Amino acid sequence: MNSTDLPNPNTVFPIKNLTTLTYVKPTLKNPNISVGDFTYFGASDFESHVTHHYDFIGDKLIIGKFCQIAKGVNFVMNGANHQMNTVSTYPFYIFAGWGQKAPDKADMPLKGDTVVGNDVWIGQDATILPGVHIGDGAIIGLNSVVGSHVPPYTIVAGNPAKPIRKRFDDELIALMLRLKWWDKSIEEIRRLIPTLTNCHLDEVKAAIKQLLASDCSR
Repeated sequence: MNSTDLPNPNTVFPIKNLTTLTYVKPTLKNPNISVGDFTYFGASDFESHVTHHYDFIGDKLIIGKFCQIAKGVNFVMNGANHQMNTVSTYPFYIFAGWGQKAPDKADMPLKGDTVVGNDVWIGQDATILPGVHIGDGAIIGLNSVVGSHVPPYTIVAGNPAKPIRKRFDDELIALMLRLKWWDKSIEEIRRLIPTLTNCHLDEVKAAIKQLLASDCSR
């Protein structure tokens, strides 16, 4: 790619001659799904992997920018939950012929919106359960079932998913959450790429501190 070309978040297939990876945002049709720029999915049918997402419930799936979502990842929404505060869990109100009205939302096991931060990597065939919040920079291991909130820059894996470790020390995590590189312009991000891809973390800390100091002095 010519260095003067700008990446376009509205391109469905961002890699030439590859139709098995898509930017999610330009493929969306459901108004209750919101996905940020440059987040990609390792297939071409993202919305089919958001299951039990019913209009009458109104819950939302909100995903940030620059997330990496592998093939086979599923987001299970609140419509999958059954009442467990009644003698039977059977949803009579869904089916014709029973004459049962829907229960009040207050009586339903609704867990709110599902929210994924920015620069989150979700491994292949992971399942994200209703109402989960995943923090910026987190990593979800393949085949994981995530039913609890995940802190920023934390690696989780397993069924149920459990924290494995923090990706960085607390100082660097705090710096990254202040930097919010994903909210910067494309040109600013381009200039940051050497820092974002540097494995020498002391150098990364120093560079981010310098950048934040210069931003504060403006």
